[in-house]
Amino acid sequence: MHSPHDPYVRVRGAREHNLQDVNVDIPRDSLTVFTGVSGSGKSSLAFGTIYAEAQRRYFESVAPYARRLIHQVGAPAVGEITGLPPAVSLEQRRSAPGARSSVGTVTTLSNSLRMLFSRAGDYPPGAERLDSDSFSPNTAVGACPECHGLGRIHRTDEELLVPDPSLSIREGAIAAWPGAWQGKNLRDVLDALGYDVDRPWRELDPKDREWILFTDEQPVVTVHPVRDAGRIQRPYQGTYMSARRYVLHTFADTKSRSLRAKAERFLTSAPCPVCGGSRLRPEAMAVTFAGRTIAELAGLPLSVLAEVLAGAGAGGEETARVLTADLLARIGTVTELGLGYLSLDRTAPTLSSGELQRLRLATQLRSGLFGVVYVLDEPSAGLHPADTEALLGVLGRLKEAGNSVFVVEHQMDVVRRADWLVDVGPLAGEHGGRVLHSGPPQGLAQVPESATRRFLFPEDGRDPAPVREPRTPSGWIRLTGVERHNVRGVDAAFPLGVFTAVTGVSGSGKSTLVGQVLAGVLADRQPGEEATGAGERFCASVTGLDAVDRLVQVDQKPIGRTPRSNLATYTGLFDAVRKLFARTEKARERGYGAGRFSFNVSGGRCETCQGEGFVSVELLFLPSTYAPCPDCHGARYNPETLGVTLDGLTIAQVLDLTVESAASFFSGTPAAERALRTLLDVGLGYLRLGQPATELSGGEAQRIKLATELQRTRRGHTLYLLDEPTTGLHPADVEVLMRQLHALVDGGSTVVVVEHDMAVVAGADHVIDLGPEGGDRGGRIVAAGTPAEVARSAGSRTAPYLAKALGS
Repeated sequence: MHSPHDPYVRVRGAREHNLQDVNVDIPRDSLTVFTGVSGSGKSSLAFGTIYAEAQRRYFESVAPYARRLIHQVGAPAVGEITGLPPAVSLEQRRSAPGARSSVGTVTTLSNSLRMLFSRAGDYPPGAERLDSDSFSPNTAVGACPECHGLGRIHRTDEELLVPDPSLSIREGAIAAWPGAWQGKNLRDVLDALGYDVDRPWRELDPKDREWILFTDEQPVVTVHPVRDAGRIQRPYQGTYMSARRYVLHTFADTKSRSLRAKAERFLTSAPCPVCGGSRLRPEAMAVTFAGRTIAELAGLPLSVLAEVLAGAGAGGEETARVLTADLLARIGTVTELGLGYLSLDRTAPTLSSGELQRLRLATQLRSGLFGVVYVLDEPSAGLHPADTEALLGVLGRLKEAGNSVFVVEHQMDVVRRADWLVDVGPLAGEHGGRVLHSGPPQGLAQVPESATRRFLFPEDGRDPAPVREPRTPSGWIRLTGVERHNVRGVDAAFPLGVFTAVTGVSGSGKSTLVGQVLAGVLADRQPGEEATGAGERFCASVTGLDAVDRLVQVDQKPIGRTPRSNLATYTGLFDAVRKLFARTEKARERGYGAGRFSFNVSGGRCETCQGEGFVSVELLFLPSTYAPCPDCHGARYNPETLGVTLDGLTIAQVLDLTVESAASFFSGTPAAERALRTLLDVGLGYLRLGQPATELSGGEAQRIKLATELQRTRRGHTLYLLDEPTTGLHPADVEVLMRQLHALVDGGSTVVVVEHDMAVVAGADHVIDLGPEGGDRGGRIVAAGTPAEVARSAGSRTAPYLAKALGS
């Protein structure tokens, strides 16, 4: 029996995911790092077991009525955990924050700044004192009534909506309308309302044209569709929506990037004429502090804001001194983590997942909690090596405040600073799930089967990376006078036919230059032209694009938003698998086609759970809970479909195979073999074919996209753009991925990566280093050339770390 003050968190019999009945003791009040290759089970132990159990225990203490309002956390598969304090999780969230979310709202610094203006602001003579909500663009009392707190007005006109007035509505005059059935429906509704859809647009009555494009009315009318041969089409009630209303609705609400981009083509955007882009009502903008409005202060970089507040609060009244002191202390933790270049009004969707996690970490540091387990998911993700030192300082202060810090991490500089190391492996999936070492980091040197060992102790037998002669470029893309965010007046040259790494501290402009400017120029280019669209918006001139036939941008956005999207469906592998099942003798006897084996359509799926595999159980006076479907027991299909087998496995059992197992199972089947081979080549052999998209990390999603691209037959010169492709990867997995990317270059393509991993940068042919700092102090190219040349650059923050990776 352990005492209630047991200095260890003791886990017994952990079986979550691939964990193999793990027993491990982890000291409290320490910095503990969990390591292992991707898919080894380290996250299953740290998050899926330890954090999940801490959350479950907390929820058990909450009143049942309140519990039903909280997202349910299932009990982890573990025998027993003792010595477990309350836990706080700081994960790399994959979901995109809303456009109204900002640095100020994430850190709650906006609340404090609004309180400062409410209590200590300078009001016009006779003006009533406002409460803090009146200074928020996200509240009804604070938001500008014209733009509803967005700061910009989006408008459209007839020329944008109808670019070719010689066409009739039936011929597609209203270019802003959607395609396929929805566009046909709007046309048929207009026809039923009595408008002439066959006359050229320019010949229609101006009043009719105005109503069709701009009315806010939404009349409902019975539509009698024209009958197509062999199809019965019944009358239906159709609702009309004007072209302007459709475009604005799509732009504001759609989750589809392509639909939003299409809608944007029919809109002009300008600062709100009422609030001038401040997003606030005039009453709030009339109040100042230190001679500036709240919108002006929110637009300053945090490092500059701190200087303004320090000067203003020093000699002011007691209220102002107290509130500014609190603000300065909280801003200090954010700037300490290398985020001083951000402003409070910077919108959250423009932040990387690493920046978001560090903002939340800064907020936790000021919370004053102690006796808590903080579980962090790769806090060094997206961090330049120079910024990692500050991160380690913050983690150390959390520990010194009396907390336990558990970190899932791949960055060896963080691992070396740990008090305790838990290494999980040795490999991924069913070949992992064991704790190879639990103790001080030095002890891992005695564990030869650990994949982490040779990277943590390179002096103990790790082969140094072979020095490779940089490839010779076959041409150059030259961007002159780049103007975008903090990248101003920059001339950048990207070599073709080689591997280029773009480096720099956080906020230096790497993603802007590569992900927005270079990608935008290439994406908007028309065949036979140099650059249009983004080229005109972002650059003075662009040359060299004619040598590139195709752009492939591989980002870390999710491959799907629901559990119905999975690895097999995204890669197209599921189509091949379903066709194989449809060709079996039993399927042919029963008349089953490939559609029968999809869990997304009726017919073959289990109708009790609609192919989800689980059902929601409503409990009287208690919260709803999810349970495996009582009919299919999680298999997703009905018994008749499961009666068909392929080499002894049902379709549900095939979806449960790992990529590695499936590669053996489908050996000799070219349609499936190619997809599985590319997934193995990018190090994803541990994932299950039916793994829901919602369970995948950003790094895994990016590698699935890369694998899907590698399956395709490559024609012409392709330029691949990748944003931190090594995020979430163990160094052993990085080696596997880099072999694939270098193979693309050897095959005649160009690869450009934004990267912080110095081992990757050292193996590049060309390096472009931005900086020297972040935000307004960055945005310049401080060094460019071969890795060896950049490593010798005096003004580069990257140079010393790159020199170390090169062994020079």
